[in-house]
This record gives sequence, structure tokens and C-alpha cells, in this order.
Amino acid sequence: MAGKNGTGEKIMKVLFVNPFGIGDVLFTTPLLRALKERGHSLYYLCNERVQGIIRYNDTLSGIYPLSRGDIKEIFRRSPYQAMKRLFEIAKTIGRERFDIALDFSLDYRYSLFLRILGVKRIVGFDYKGRGRFLSDKITIPGFNDKHMVEYYAMLLDYVDKEARLGDKMELFIGGQDREWARAYLEGKGLSMTDTLIGIAPGGGASWGKDSSIKHWPKEKFLYVAEELTSDYGYKVILLGDKKEIDICDFIEYRLKKNVINACGKISIEQFAAVLEKTQLLIANDGGPLHVAHALGVKTVSIFGPVDEKVYGPYRPGKRHVVKTSDIECRPCYRNFKYSKCDNRVCLESIKPDEVVESVRNILE
Repeated sequence: MAGKNGTGEKIMKVLFVNPFGIGDVLFTTPLLRALKERGHSLYYLCNERVQGIIRYNDTLSGIYPLSRGDIKEIFRRSPYQAMKRLFEIAKTIGRERFDIALDFSLDYRYSLFLRILGVKRIVGFDYKGRGRFLSDKITIPGFNDKHMVEYYAMLLDYVDKEARLGDKMELFIGGQDREWARAYLEGKGLSMTDTLIGIAPGGGASWGKDSSIKHWPKEKFLYVAEELTSDYGYKVILLGDKKEIDICDFIEYRLKKNVINACGKISIEQFAAVLEKTQLLIANDGGPLHVAHALGVKTVSIFGPVDEKVYGPYRPGKRHVVKTSDIECRPCYRNFKYSKCDNRVCLESIKPDEVVESVRNILE
């Protein structure tokens, strides 16, 4: 039975449901903090790929790593294992007897799943009628004109009208991962006096096969890396997942020195721990950018088809510079659709020298 907080109000048992990528999960962390400070008990259903991002989050009492994509992959390998996994997590969630679920999925299957498990109050966004199994819904045409954190915060009142949204995202790193990162970088020859710049030339994994549409050309990242290492004596660490190894290898091979290539070689927890050791990250629109921001690492980010006011750094300032093109057709990504142009002029027209200058200005 739920208890009461210090002001006598009921402590709610809340399940966050978010099957999306790194950035989307981090966008919910200000909500987690707001509700935790009000004494509520919080749990999270996320996809397996990103569970490491919230593994050490002290607002959470439990994490359930599973998404529709995870089940599809498990089912491809073994239908029996997929059904077993789904049954196990359903049994666990059902046993918790949640008071309310905040469903960020925009997919009716999650709210239906929760209904079947006996969660009576399910709050979320109704996009194109997909919220039919929600008990409380906010109808939207898409996410436009304000930051995703502010959209997500619209759900707070359904849990606790007195909850107050924080002004930052949060990401916590385990002591073992932090120690590993220190030893890893020392083993690569990094000294305490070196300025280490992170470069994530990929990103946007949640877009799947279309992720490259958000990528600044690798040749431009190479130019920036050459300038920073040769002219300013910085060292560079290349970061990304296994699908981006070719991009990072292209840069490493041509850079030859003052470069560490960690792309596809470390876990997501280790990635965050290494990124914490950098002085700045240069990245496309994608998860690595938001990890850096949540860790308090300075950033220079490159946005093409996507609106940085919606999906960019939350509460940006002098520490977080966004590079864009001032062209009429951008941002073209609106209401979850984008123009599939051939030349990606919005990205091509961003000059590497401008990025180098932004890095220097932030670090001075």
C-alpha cells in the first residue's frame, strides 16, 4: 500500500515507459528528479540498448530493459526465448501494481500491454489516434516549437501538480566505470595536462537506416580533427557504436597521431565514463550530444534537418554551441517526417573552420 510524503500526499508508484534512444531517455531525467523530490517511487521500462544510461540513476527503484525492437530481435533468434522474456517482464510489472504509467512511446501497443497487466491509469501523447488505450491523453500533431523536455513535462501534472521541473538532465556514472575510464585513457598515453576532445561523427541510432541523414560529412570531421591536433596540440578520442566503426576508422587512419579510436569498442557505461574525461564533444544531432550535456561536458553540435530548438541541448548557453545553416528549407523534420533531399545542403554548407573556431571560443 502506498504511503504518504512529508506534506501528507500519497506517494505514487510510477512507471516510465520509453522505448526510444539515448536522447529521449535523458530528456525524461528532469521529470524523474522532480517526482523523486516529491517522494514518489519511480521505475523505468526502456530498451536494452540504453539501459546503461540510467543504470546508476538514484531516482529509480527499478529498471525493466525491454522494447518492441528488443522482442523482435529475440524472436528472430528464438521464438521461445522471446515469449519467455515477455512473460517474465509482464509478470514482474503486473506484480508491482503501479498507480500510474507515463507512456512516452506514441505506440498503442505499450498502453494496451499495460492495460492487460492491470495498470488502470496510463498517461501519454495521442498522435494520430495511437493513444486509444491511454486513460489520460494529450493530443499532438508532432513535437514542434519547444524542447522535448518541456513536452514531456506536460505529463507531470497527472502525477503531482506540485512537482517542479529541474533545469538540467542527469546521468550518473558508476565508480567502477569511472576507474576503468581513467586507466583506459592512461593506457592510451593521455596525460593530465592534455586537452582531450571527443568527436562523435555518427549518432542518431534511433533513426535506424536513415541515421546518416543527420551526419555531417566525415571529411569535415577529419578536417576539424586535423586542425585541433596539429595547430592546437589537442588530443582526440573518436566515439560511436559498432555501426559507425567505418566512419571513425576513416578519420583515425588519416589522422595517424594524437587520436584514440574507441568507436564500437566499449560499453555504453564506459562510453559515458570516457566522455566525462573530455573537455568538449563535437557531435551530430544524436545520443552522444545529450550524454555530454547531461554530464556537464561542453559541446559543439551540428544540426541539419532537425530543429535544435526541439531536439538540441536543453537550456543551451555559452557552453553548448549549435552550428546550423541559415537556409529556408531547414528544419525539414517536422511531425516525424523529413525531406529526403539528395544534397543535404543544410549540413554541407556548415564550414569546418566555423566548428574549429567555436571549439576554440568555448575552451578559451
